[in-house]
Amino acid sequence: MRRRKDGFIGEQSIVLSPVVVEKEEGDELVSSLFVTDIGYYPNATNHYMERKTPIDQYVLIYCVDGRGWYGLRGKRHEVCKNEFFILPAGIPHEYGAADEWTIYWVHFRGEHASVYAEGLQTPHKIGVTMNSRIRDRISIFEEIFHTLYHGNGIEELRYASSLLHHFLATMRYLTLYRQSLPEQTDIVEAAKHFMHENVENSIGLEAVAKYVGYSPSHFSAVFKKATGTSPLAYFNQLKIDYACQLLRETTLKVNQISYKVGIEDPLYFSRLFSKVKGLSPSRYRGACNVSVDDFE
Repeated sequence: MRRRKDGFIGEQSIVLSPVVVEKEEGDELVSSLFVTDIGYYPNATNHYMERKTPIDQYVLIYCVDGRGWYGLRGKRHEVCKNEFFILPAGIPHEYGAADEWTIYWVHFRGEHASVYAEGLQTPHKIGVTMNSRIRDRISIFEEIFHTLYHGNGIEELRYASSLLHHFLATMRYLTLYRQSLPEQTDIVEAAKHFMHENVENSIGLEAVAKYVGYSPSHFSAVFKKATGTSPLAYFNQLKIDYACQLLRETTLKVNQISYKVGIEDPLYFSRLFSKVKGLSPSRYRGACNVSVDDFE
C-alpha cells in the first residue's frame, strides 16, 4: 500500500481497531453493515492512495469540492464537486486529488454492504437542487463520526451501523431520498435552500443568482426586500450559526471549524465570528461551558 498525505488542515479521521471490528462482525445487528474507517479531508492537496494489495472493505468517497480521480480495473475516472463513487472490496485501486479536493470518506463492510455498492463504481452526481437535502446527508455522516468518536461499546456500534444504512441509502436511493422533501418554488426560499446546502463551501452572489435564474443585482434587491438583509449577510449568518453548533457539540478546533464552514482563512473566520456574535469563537465555546477536554 502506498499513501501520501501532508496533514490536511481541518482533517478528521477514525480507524477502528481490529478488536472493535471483530466486535462488529460478531454482533447479529451490526454485522449487516458497519464502519471500519471514516474521515473528512478538507482542501486536501497532494492526496494520493494506492492499494496494490486488495482490502476487504468497500470505500466510499464523496467529493463536495474540488476535483479528483481514481483508477479501477485499468480505467481512470475523473471526479468533480458533488460526485461520489464506491470502490469495491477485493480489487486493487488508487485515487487522489487532481489539484485539491474536499472529501467525506467511509470504509465499510458487512453482509449487506454489496447491496449499497452495486452499480456505484462510476462517478455519480449529487448536485444542488430545490430538494437536494445535502446538509441532511452531511449531518448523518457527522453523527456517525461523533458516535464512534465517543465510544466503541455495542450500543454505539449498533447506532452507527443504523446510521450508516441511512447514509448510504441517501445515495443508493437518491430519487426516493429527494422525493420525501417537497420542492421549493419561491425564489427567496430557493436561494436560502441553496445557501444552506452550500454552507461548507465558498460561493458568491453570482452562483446563488444563477441558481434561481436572476441577475445578481436583481436577485440581491429581491432578496433584501423580502428578508431585510443582503444575500451575503444571510449566508455569513448561516456559516456562523453552523460554527456555533460545531463549537458547542464537537471537539473540533477553531481552525478546523473555519474549514468546515467554507472559510479557508482562520483569522478572517475569527474576525467574522466576533463581528456577528460579539465575542471570539474560543470565548463563545467557553461561555457555553464547553471544553475540548469534555470530549476526551
